[in-house]
Amino acid sequence: MSDPHNAPILVTGGAGFIGANFVLDWFAIGAGPLVNLDKLTYAANPLTLSSLEGNPDYTFVHGDICDGELLRGLFQRHRFRAIVHFAAESHVDRSILGPEAFLKTNIDGTFQLLKAAREHYDTLDGAERAAFRFHHVSTDEVYGTLEPQDPAFHENTPYAPNSPYAASKAASDHLVRAWHHTYGLPTTMTNCSNNYGPYHFPEKLIPLMILNALDGKPLPVYGDGQQVRDWLYVKDHCSAIRTVLEKGRVGETYNVGGCNQRANLDVVNTLCALLDELVPESKYRPHSQLIRFVQDRPGHDRRYAIDATKIEGELGWHPQESFETGLRKTVSWYLENTEWIDSVKSGEYLKWIDTNYSDRA
Repeated sequence: MSDPHNAPILVTGGAGFIGANFVLDWFAIGAGPLVNLDKLTYAANPLTLSSLEGNPDYTFVHGDICDGELLRGLFQRHRFRAIVHFAAESHVDRSILGPEAFLKTNIDGTFQLLKAAREHYDTLDGAERAAFRFHHVSTDEVYGTLEPQDPAFHENTPYAPNSPYAASKAASDHLVRAWHHTYGLPTTMTNCSNNYGPYHFPEKLIPLMILNALDGKPLPVYGDGQQVRDWLYVKDHCSAIRTVLEKGRVGETYNVGGCNQRANLDVVNTLCALLDELVPESKYRPHSQLIRFVQDRPGHDRRYAIDATKIEGELGWHPQESFETGLRKTVSWYLENTEWIDSVKSGEYLKWIDTNYSDRA
């Protein structure tokens, strides 16, 4: 019988922001072979993973998690020891404008992946069966919104999603739970707070503000800017997932947060102050003069906060970055990686994808 620890893991959505950071960190610590399945939508950037070219333990597969036949073939070929499921449509504004893509990828895609994983799991025995895990990466947005006086979200907080994105992720969470309880699939799940860090697509708050400020463009802040989020440095999130994959109890959910609650306006002002310091030659200083308040997003949740007591107490995981240290690292990364940023802003990365993957969806 083969050693299950020598089998690869499958990462879905590993060319996206969090997934790509997870893949890079996985190889940085020498954790073993990995297959990365990604559809390469607009928010995916395979150039992020260019350092892995030629690595015999890394396999990239261009494909859709909604393609059940493709999934079955991958499971048969690679005999995965674990799945880490990142693949999802994830931008709230886009889900409001076009929810169909979110329902298809986040719900049907998760169903297809669970179905293929279950078929694979049923072929395993002994050590391979005992070692197998299906880990689902989700969001705190499934819990809805909090008032200022409310306690933070915990693993037993009732679901109350308020956007099409959050509803689609809530549905996928319920599917994962059902496949464990009904079919015995050994699943774990994490619900994380807002991520930030390197390789973040610039439609999200922190990278958008950094790049707009550097270009002297307006810094749009929804409503009064007092929406509160718990900010989690992406590398800390990746370490939490690895910890749950290694030590998490089957069938359990673990909330992952950075213990850094900040109002959006405070985040933007902090970014402006960092840019004032790190780019003293900028003609747009002080960058805070670029802040503009715009009409609030429909149904905008007022506050998210994560209680990470369970993962900290049971598994010994703790975030390594404070908001101040993580944000400084993030701003420095964007200042030092202009080639990656320029390829995203210009759309060159999409041309590269179209050239190399002409059947891109």
